[in-house]
Amino acid sequence: MAISIISYFKIPKLSYRVWKVWHRNMDVFMKTFKVNFIPPFLEPLLYLFALGFGLGTYIEGIEGISYPRFIAPALIAISIMNSSFFECTYGSYVRMYYQKTFDGIIATPLSIEEVITGEILWGATRSLINTTIMLVVIAFFGLIDLRYSLLVIPLSFLAGLLFASIGMCFTAISPNINSMNYPTFLFITPMFLLSGTFFPLSILPASAQYFAIAFLPLTHVVSITRALTLASPSWFMILNLVWIIIASLVLFVLSINLMKRRLIV
Repeated sequence: MAISIISYFKIPKLSYRVWKVWHRNMDVFMKTFKVNFIPPFLEPLLYLFALGFGLGTYIEGIEGISYPRFIAPALIAISIMNSSFFECTYGSYVRMYYQKTFDGIIATPLSIEEVITGEILWGATRSLINTTIMLVVIAFFGLIDLRYSLLVIPLSFLAGLLFASIGMCFTAISPNINSMNYPTFLFITPMFLLSGTFFPLSILPASAQYFAIAFLPLTHVVSITRALTLASPSWFMILNLVWIIIASLVLFVLSINLMKRRLIV
């Protein structure tokens, strides 16, 4: 039993070839770049006008700032989560099962570990791309402080790596593409609502706050993103960052080993 558990956390053997997979996905992305750039451009506009400048007119300042400024960092964090998670769930599943892209790549000198790593790195890159676009849009409305906001870009890649690894874990254990609905509605949706995104985490019961901090990754991403974009860094950011790094490393290794068990028949 112990040996079986240890096998899920075996360190993968990787080489520079992982970037071949990343580059392949980037080439496909750029061929349809007009479609791919529209969602991260329109998403913050829709949320800001509907919630920030719409519903927000009925809400007094939260924690000393206006409601649009409060939710703007959360919109960036949500985009980091969604872009990497869905790229490595639905996107990776389609490439693996329907397009047989994984089969074609594995027929080359690349290993399974390198293919999966390339997929995860590409998911993190999608977070970085979407975050960069959203920062420009939100900055146009004067809702963020540019002194620290640029640090959100490297953060988006690290956090994207975390959510991409989580997504790949679900891809590895999902029997079919319809099963992806379960992690979406039972994991992603609760994080979307309960991670300090649209209201302060402090108004939740203490038990719910502890649960969010311990088990909901988006809570830590929202906390850092809000601190950076509002130019209010604190030592608590370090704890958030440590949590993200440790979770990313553990889930990255786990996702690769779970996918190996799925793909090796």
